[in-house]
Amino acid sequence: MSVTADETAMPSAVLSAAPSLSSELRPIDCLGLTKLAEKGKANPASGKVTLRATTITEGQFRNLTFVRDLAPVVIDEPPHLLGQNTAPNPSEAVLAALGACLCVGFMANATDKGIALSQIKVELEGDIDVSAVWGLGDTPDDKKGGFTAIRVKAHLDGEAPREILDEIVQHAIRWSPVAATLRNNVQVSALVAE
Repeated sequence: MSVTADETAMPSAVLSAAPSLSSELRPIDCLGLTKLAEKGKANPASGKVTLRATTITEGQFRNLTFVRDLAPVVIDEPPHLLGQNTAPNPSEAVLAALGACLCVGFMANATDKGIALSQIKVELEGDIDVSAVWGLGDTPDDKKGGFTAIRVKAHLDGEAPREILDEIVQHAIRWSPVAATLRNNVQVSALVAE
């Protein structure tokens, strides 16, 4: 069974980025996946790591974030928020991170169940109040910033019953590090570096 999107409603960029539905997605290393899972079960402390990123403002609201030795991730704002529209804004990047994290979980869980998928795609939308304008606009003491709701629509194509695909989706969203970060009350601290 497959769960798919109405392609007529998708932006052309989404359609052109999607792999052909007639082929299987590039598989992950099943043995490597098994070893990672066994390592996590045998020594849960080994999975606790610290991730690092460095963000540098290029000018206006355009920022470059460097992770490991990869090309920088670009973040900007749209014109109505005084940016140059060269990249997603920070809140859109949160949606992108959630979407990517969920897709990783879908692929891993499908692989674990022996299900080959020909497509994994998620549509995300989130409700956010931007009237605080980065702390310069409407900022009453009782106001909470950030997303108030995020909705995810998962599209998985594979030879599996819908119930199994739904199990994969629910399990992945339960254990997604990004989804968990959004659900949890995570401590965030900041200081001016010396």
